[in-house]
Amino acid sequence: MTPRKDLLDIESLTDGEIRHLLEAAVPFKALFSKSVKKVNDLAGRTVLTLFYEPSTRTRSSFEIAANRLSADVTHFQVATSAVAKGESVLDTVDTLQAMKTDYIIVRHQASGIPNLIARHTSASVLNAGDGAHAHPTQALLDGFTVRETLGEDLTGKRVVIVGDWLHSRVARSTAQLFRRMGLQVGVLGPATLIPRGLPGWLHPLASWDDLLSWQPEVIYLLRVQLERQQEQFFPSVGEYHRVYGLTEQRLRQVRDAGLWVMHPGPVNRGVELTDSVLAYERSLINRQVENGIAVRMAALAWLRPGTPFRGRLPH
Repeated sequence: MTPRKDLLDIESLTDGEIRHLLEAAVPFKALFSKSVKKVNDLAGRTVLTLFYEPSTRTRSSFEIAANRLSADVTHFQVATSAVAKGESVLDTVDTLQAMKTDYIIVRHQASGIPNLIARHTSASVLNAGDGAHAHPTQALLDGFTVRETLGEDLTGKRVVIVGDWLHSRVARSTAQLFRRMGLQVGVLGPATLIPRGLPGWLHPLASWDDLLSWQPEVIYLLRVQLERQQEQFFPSVGEYHRVYGLTEQRLRQVRDAGLWVMHPGPVNRGVELTDSVLAYERSLINRQVENGIAVRMAALAWLRPGTPFRGRLPH
């Protein structure tokens, strides 16, 4: 598969590129699941993480992936850099370009910033989350996890994504990827947190009873992003848990139906799910974390710095 310079969203990837990334992650997972912890794919290359928003899982996962590919990894401290003095994003990128950085992993609160950076640098840019727009490597690790669990032929199988769609870049990217892999995708959440104008291929559900009647194979719980909510979208977190969360009672129904459970993390305990879900035998949450390293290794190994920019700014 011909490499491209950047990984900015799911929409711009071809079906062949998606398939290549998912298949390329398999041997990387096999390597670090055994005794081999490092390969030399990126030896001599430099990877820089540029996070304008806090992150633990995504940043750590990228850093581990780059280290296992033998790259030199540096974390750019935004809070203590010239950014805090008003330096623009493009000025920061010019500085990084002068340092001959090969890969820049970007998280930013504004949609489109990774695309803007990619347009102005020869380094390969990986979008680690921009606003409520996209989170492509999260979607790829989710797709990899579902494929690993349910098999390669996902045609007609069903997943329901539950929760805060309005603020979720994960929901947008992961739903797109699931659909392109052949899955039917259902939507459940408070009306205040479901954006208007969702595409027609998403199947709306009104309640957990509807969800269970639809008979999905997987339930994907979104994190309620309280830090992004400038107004109150539901009465309380307790009420959200009662109506939309995976409660103890619902967990018994999920277990009886043999459904798999996913969550992108970090988990808000007592909001999206009850503590018992984390010990549920069909919880894929920890496997998602593990698979994130393999998928990000595959993405870094595939991209080629210095090749032409092929992205565009989001609408």
